[in-house]
Amino acid sequence: MGPESIMKKKAHGTSATPVQENLRWNVDRSVADRICNFNRHYAEHSGYFKTVPEFLNETNDTPADQEITFYDSNTGKPLFYAPRGRTMEQFIKESRNHGWPSFRDDEVEWKNVRVLMNGETVSVDGTHLGHNLPDRKGSRYCINLVCVAGNPTK
Repeated sequence: MGPESIMKKKAHGTSATPVQENLRWNVDRSVADRICNFNRHYAEHSGYFKTVPEFLNETNDTPADQEITFYDSNTGKPLFYAPRGRTMEQFIKESRNHGWPSFRDDEVEWKNVRVLMNGETVSVDGTHLGHNLPDRKGSRYCINLVCVAGNPTK
């Protein structure tokens, strides 16, 4: 659980900086900046990730014994790793069923991610990521692809 103060106003909405230039998978930077930094409740449209061929290609090309690291679109910090404890096919199927990339507890980088009392899922730096929408299997973090399309910081 994280405190609401994580999302207090900063230099650029709820974050200190705008989203990175040249986000991964060629996602829309203006949409990313709006959703990550100037939004607390809304999301990219359901199924957006299915319209991003670069992302789908990476999921198809990732070997079975490897995972994809998802980085904060503002800071480049690692936020999620998938798949962990399941196959890529299971990760994509669940994501398709819910409309957004859907992560489980084992796939979260907890030093950089917090869940607020209302279920909003955010980075420790104030990036809105999505929401925790639990199901019968437990917590399920439905995350905007544009918010986890950052490049790793060096």
